[in-house]
Amino acid sequence: MQSTLLYPSDIAFTETVKAIQSRKGSRRAYANMEQGSGWKTEISEDLKAFIEAQISVFLATANSEGQPYIQHRGGPPGFLKVLDPKTIGFVDFKGNRQFISSGNLADNPKFHLFLIDYVNRQRVKIWGKARIVEGDDALVDRLMPPDYKARSEQVILLEVTAWDANCPQHIPQRFEAADVAKVLAERDRKIEALETEVKILRLAVK
Repeated sequence: MQSTLLYPSDIAFTETVKAIQSRKGSRRAYANMEQGSGWKTEISEDLKAFIEAQISVFLATANSEGQPYIQHRGGPPGFLKVLDPKTIGFVDFKGNRQFISSGNLADNPKFHLFLIDYVNRQRVKIWGKARIVEGDDALVDRLMPPDYKARSEQVILLEVTAWDANCPQHIPQRFEAADVAKVLAERDRKIEALETEVKILRLAVK
């Protein structure tokens, strides 16, 4: 990747990528995008709301040899917190203690965060640089989700370089089990109320 980005999307659109886009016929459209609204470099209010609503995301890192690694991160809504227009923070909960992401970020601070909302069929991609913060209890308290039974290993702060939102094409629509359970419970309540009403009406006509 170029050390200086002419356009925010250059973080992903290297010269090699652009050459392939030209060969396959999509370069003109992306060139227009670059010179128009383009990819964003700061977190908007809409993106902030989207980020803080997530309960499941994927964090990609790469080691010093360029070997990529993707790890799932999850928690209650708000476990990812936008601290300012350029920074996302979250508590890295204790897990299997392999520390692959930690090691990768020590060698190479670049990250990619992939967020997908299956209900609304929306995905967001975020690029930037990350740093790990250890031993900062005040920061942990600020970022730890209330009443969430997890132990803190450390904090990861993500400095956003660029982000982009994709179209919903090919994203299957899925619903969280808790949301489905609420809908079914409401349906059952209405059925029970209707059945009671029918019984009362039957008694009235006897």
